[in-house]
Amino acid sequence: MKTLKCEEVYLKEYQTYQEALENIGEFIEKIYNTKRLHSSIGYLPPVEFEAAFAA
Repeated sequence: MKTLKCEEVYLKEYQTYQEALENIGEFIEKIYNTKRLHSSIGYLPPVEFEAAFAA
């Protein structure tokens, strides 16, 4: 949650609750799950980890 707050929430001013939901969802799908490295899974993005695990 710290990453989400530091890299998305604290950097923007949302005008509406709906705007916040959309931006945070987009951040999670496009950045956090595809590009952001995670130490708990060997410094891989979740998408790459899941692909390697499935193979």
